[in-house]
Amino acid sequence: MDHGAYIDAAASTLGLNLTQEQRRGVTLYFGLAASMAELVNGLPLNAADESGNVFVPVPPLAAEAAE
Repeated sequence: MDHGAYIDAAASTLGLNLTQEQRRGVTLYFGLAASMAELVNGLPLNAADESGNVFVPVPPLAAEAAE
């Protein structure tokens, strides 16, 4: 799959000027991420399956903040 159009649009939206080398790296990463997504999307899930834990940050204790 060619992710070039998305990469160009995202870079433009963010005001990024990607070199050819950077663009190749981003394209390789998109391919890697797409292959991981295919694996995850291929897992059979049903209504009883639960999502993973969600990280919820908490403020540091007063003593920890003073350190």
